[in-house]
Amino acid sequence: MADYGLSPELEHLRQTVRDFATNVVAPVAHHHDTTATFPYEVVRRMGEMGLFGLPFPEEYGGMGGDYFALCIAIEELARIDQSVAITLEAGCSLGAMPVYRFGNEAQKQYWLPQLSSGQALGAFGLTEPGAGSDAGGTRTTARLEDGQWVINGSKAFITNSGTELTKLVTITAVTDVAADGRKAISSILVEVPTPGFTVEPAYDKVGWHASDTHPLAFEDLRVPEENLLGERGRGYSNFLQILDEGRIAIAALAVGAAQGCVDESIAYANEREAFGHAIGRNQAVAFKIAEMEARAHSARCTYYDAAARMLAGRPFKKEAAIAKLVASNAAMDNARDATQIHGGYGFMNECPVARHYRDSKILEIGEGTSEVQKLLIARMLGV
Repeated sequence: MADYGLSPELEHLRQTVRDFATNVVAPVAHHHDTTATFPYEVVRRMGEMGLFGLPFPEEYGGMGGDYFALCIAIEELARIDQSVAITLEAGCSLGAMPVYRFGNEAQKQYWLPQLSSGQALGAFGLTEPGAGSDAGGTRTTARLEDGQWVINGSKAFITNSGTELTKLVTITAVTDVAADGRKAISSILVEVPTPGFTVEPAYDKVGWHASDTHPLAFEDLRVPEENLLGERGRGYSNFLQILDEGRIAIAALAVGAAQGCVDESIAYANEREAFGHAIGRNQAVAFKIAEMEARAHSARCTYYDAAARMLAGRPFKKEAAIAKLVASNAAMDNARDATQIHGGYGFMNECPVARHYRDSKILEIGEGTSEVQKLLIARMLGV
């Protein structure tokens, strides 16, 4: 695989994470997938490597890198195991990034060293049972009472919300309602555990079995008034900014999944024999793998472009949506083709491409569905 012009530092990071994924993640991926258990031993090693601190400054315990470095690491992990990759993505871009982007100095000094080291995991509480793509339909409420926010409501499909390492969940809640019924939504830091905060039983998911995902319930949950994150009433718009950035990271994850399917298919096509020769010599198989590689390469270019724009301070909302749309399509298409190439073996859960087939569907849904991405792109084009 070409280095695509990566700096020596980023190429070293890419190779380091690739070696880690191959030698540490791969041997236990099937076990954690089949038992639906969180890979604590892997996540702790990732923390020791500094992966959770990649995009954060050294003054907050980070590695002094940037968002693109995080994306490179996520892509390499996702080649092997999407559950591990989404744990890193959600822990950084959704769990810690809101604190870094919108927190005051005290909040940054308290939370970022813990989150950057991987000693604590953060979660991002936006989605609700009745508010997914329409996040403006938020029903969770927070009212001020005696210097505390009193929070009532629920959240759904929250990643990293119920592990032994989970220490922070940043939630959105309605803090004011205008006379015309419009809601002012704020974001509030909730330290875990706190009385009134309940982690409901984990979901029984189609894929991402080793990723921690729970519904959450809040009943008269009280946190200090100073736990407000950013400006009151700006929580929803701030979280939309976080989602714009997060789509680049999810695109990187999808590219990793797409590339993993290519890698597995090449190896299988060169080893599996039928009618006296390797099936890779059949043009139908070779052409399918060529199309898969073209998808992965094209999708990689879209997230590289979106990340470059973001880091240069240029508008990137449309490009992030394009990257998320193109890369998630590539992951799902490549997983389907890889399963076909593997034949009956591809239908067995112990086969890595079977796990990619189950895991990749959520990439077309999470952090903005494909339909939402198309809507955003069309709006940015003036349609």
